Amino acid sequence: MGSKKQKEASQKKWMKVIFVIVALVFVFAMVGTYFTNVVTSIAPVKAGEPVVIDYTIYDAADNPVLTSNQQLYEQQINSGKAILYTTNLSLIANQSLNKALYPVPVYVASNGGSWEQFALYNPEFTAISSGVVGMRTNENKKVAFNYSSSMSALFSSDYLMNANISMSALEIGDPLTMGVSDTSTATASNTSAVTYIRFGEVTRKSAAGVVVDFGYPYAEITVTSFTKQ
Repeated sequence: MGSKKQKEASQKKWMKVIFVIVALVFVFAMVGTYFTNVVTSIAPVKAGEPVVIDYTIYDAADNPVLTSNQQLYEQQINSGKAILYTTNLSLIANQSLNKALYPVPVYVASNGGSWEQFALYNPEFTAISSGVVGMRTNENKKVAFNYSSSMSALFSSDYLMNANISMSALEIGDPLTMGVSDTSTATASNTSAVTYIRFGEVTRKSAAGVVVDFGYPYAEITVTSFTKQ
């Protein structure tokens, strides 16, 4: 065999070796990614780790009030029921909220459809944040909301009138959407105050006004992903 042919044969041999090495590197990378995903799906969430969840909040009658589950949202809308659609919630596991409420984006189908801000209260956010600890990817869990204080609020007839709500038309058990704020200066006529929507239910009615309960008993959460620290 001539030197030229020997050189070509040697080049072809090295090309095969290089191809095999590249292929092996690719396989090892794929295997490494696979095992990383497996470990992540098996290992539980620990405190301090970033977590992304799907969640649905329910009222006392087990009706979904707010959900990031698009299929559930469409089922409720097609049935003519009121429900808010939201995005996945990103949080740090077991991290307490240092403010009264946490605003989350919600889609309101009424009035042509618009994105608003919903008030997720401190006890609700904290319960979800602590509840994800120990969960695994794709695991579902029911998280109870235990409020340290009453979630009911009295709205006077003057407040309702300023909010263009007829007190005489309200009955016990009626749903009521109100704007809530994390400041004590917020009023129905104060347009400068930042308010967030909240679904409530009229629980009492008197000459002083109506009492609306804004509390929810629980949420169902699913861990969609989290980052190991």
